[in-house]
Amino acid sequence: MVAQTDIVITHSVGLHARPSVKFTKLAKTFDCKIEVSVNDTDKWIDAKSIVKIMGMKASEGTQLHIRADGAAADDAVAALHGLVERDFDERHGAASADEKIADANSA
Repeated sequence: MVAQTDIVITHSVGLHARPSVKFTKLAKTFDCKIEVSVNDTDKWIDAKSIVKIMGMKASEGTQLHIRADGAAADDAVAALHGLVERDFDERHGAASADEKIADANSA
């Protein structure tokens, strides 16, 4: 099963440093292949690789494409989309990424 979503990064530092760690950590909790691409390129990279995610240099305003293939594809795409939508849980009063991972895995 393949699932896919698109979302614009609104976090002020983009997908760098802490947000990249949170993104890859969450991606690694799902038993499926997960890839990301930026803007309208055909280059897809492994969402579970911190080096590759940080290497994308996806800044604020970048359109992020997320796709997953496997039994957990729908859940993985929904969880990652939610993490980006929540500004990587770095807004005041937001739950931590670990809490979101636990919630996603218990569903």
